[in-house]
Amino acid sequence: MKDSLVQAKLALSDLRGGVEHTRKRLAVEQRELETVERRKRLAEGISDTETVAIADRYVKLHGERVAVLARKLEAQEAELSLVESEIEGMTTDFKAALAGVGSAASLSADGADPLGADEAESLRQQLDQLGRSRMREAAEQRADEMLAALKRRMGK
Repeated sequence: MKDSLVQAKLALSDLRGGVEHTRKRLAVEQRELETVERRKRLAEGISDTETVAIADRYVKLHGERVAVLARKLEAQEAELSLVESEIEGMTTDFKAALAGVGSAASLSADGADPLGADEAESLRQQLDQLGRSRMREAAEQRADEMLAALKRRMGK
């Protein structure tokens, strides 16, 4: 159960990163859409039909991207909310199990933390260690990819 909780918390971190990435991409696309719309208006002002036609195409393209990214962001935020509530339930169940309580519903009414400070610190250390190892693996993979690309460019 403890491993599942650790894995779920790592997945939650990935989900948050995905939501933030989508927000940034959405903001970029919205700025691009505004820019293209402004250029279209300027082209209309000087009766440049060729530029207006091109701008129309890009307004449509960026508009579609904005709509898709907005839906994606909404879905990711809903998934994040769902996972957060699942983790909250898992944490409550885990604390109850450590305390020797049959179920989460029978936790003490005084709100005392059944997860002792030692267990909580151990769990935090495991999360940190897993996070560091995951980051190290990602960095090594990026370095290998960059080395392979460099070798391809140099013809080796």
